[in-house]
Amino acid sequence: MAQQSASHHEKAREALKKFRIVFSSVKKHFEDIEARCGVSGAQLWALSEISKAPGLRVSELANALLVHQSTASNLLIRLEEKDLIKRERTSIDQRVVRLHLTDKGKDIISRAPKPMIGLLPDALQRLPEGVLENLLGNMEVLVSTMRIKDEGATEKPLSDI
Repeated sequence: MAQQSASHHEKAREALKKFRIVFSSVKKHFEDIEARCGVSGAQLWALSEISKAPGLRVSELANALLVHQSTASNLLIRLEEKDLIKRERTSIDQRVVRLHLTDKGKDIISRAPKPMIGLLPDALQRLPEGVLENLLGNMEVLVSTMRIKDEGATEKPLSDI
């Protein structure tokens, strides 16, 4: 039984090492984005989504980024302050705001390190379906085992955590 316990302990240590690689890699990618582009990882992802779909609405951007609409609005305020995006209202319905990149925003997109959606979202999207399903199930077990959980983190950009 002691052998099984030692083996279990060693596997837990190896898993922790893998988490450290993930967290460190994500952090380094965010630092590279900040150094090269002067924006956060979340801001770059927002710019990327607007670049792919000019005229995107704020609710559509929030959905693409997996964040609350107020979080997306706060991101947009910072991007607008940096003159990277512009908001346009349609003449028909003034409540509808469409998002577009400025020339300065397009310049950032052209020189931004890839993947612009971030290392972790990109890696997750590229996983085979079965692997992703297993990972999701295992992550649910891990989260349920944690003694303290920040459930509110589900709608925060990784670069803000």
